[in-house]
Amino acid sequence: MSTTTENPPADAKPEVKSPPPKPAPKKPEAAPVELPAFEKSISDKIVEKFGDKVEVGFVKEDRVRINVGKENVHDVAEFIRDALNYDHVESVSGVDYPQDNEIEVVYHIGSYSESSLARQILVLATRAPRETNPIPGNDATRLPTLRDIFYSVEFHEREVFEMFGVFFEGHPDNRRLLLPEDWADLPPLRKDFAIKGR
Repeated sequence: MSTTTENPPADAKPEVKSPPPKPAPKKPEAAPVELPAFEKSISDKIVEKFGDKVEVGFVKEDRVRINVGKENVHDVAEFIRDALNYDHVESVSGVDYPQDNEIEVVYHIGSYSESSLARQILVLATRAPRETNPIPGNDATRLPTLRDIFYSVEFHEREVFEMFGVFFEGHPDNRRLLLPEDWADLPPLRKDFAIKGR
């Protein structure tokens, strides 16, 4: 009996063993972000008063964002004016979220009378349900007005009404501001608005 060892063919490549995979490097743990103390104190007062009815969107230098449901936006705005000394709304913006069936209304609130708030902007955001086939003023896309708290929202809310279709309940003058009164198309700043004839 003979023992023969099989020789591999000449064109065969030797089996190469790959080195074991290296463990993924551990990410250094992020140091906790130091929030600006003054701005954090503002957000803390709002959270202390309203608890889980509000959500802090962000706290950064000269800016605080508070998200609140539409049923509480009026009370939160009143607290911001009376307890925190913010005295006017600088602007009101709308943001269309068709994927969420919501329209967000964002108030940028400042103060002329309180020197410590001179550079501060408090962003107060709330959302209204978004109708697929809107009939502005006659559908569910509604929010309470803040006109009785901040007089300066009067024209801003009218613009959001006509551009996004958000009706502000209790507003003294919900007429169109820029568009013709007989405008019969979608509100023009909604994402599904299409310019016709171009």
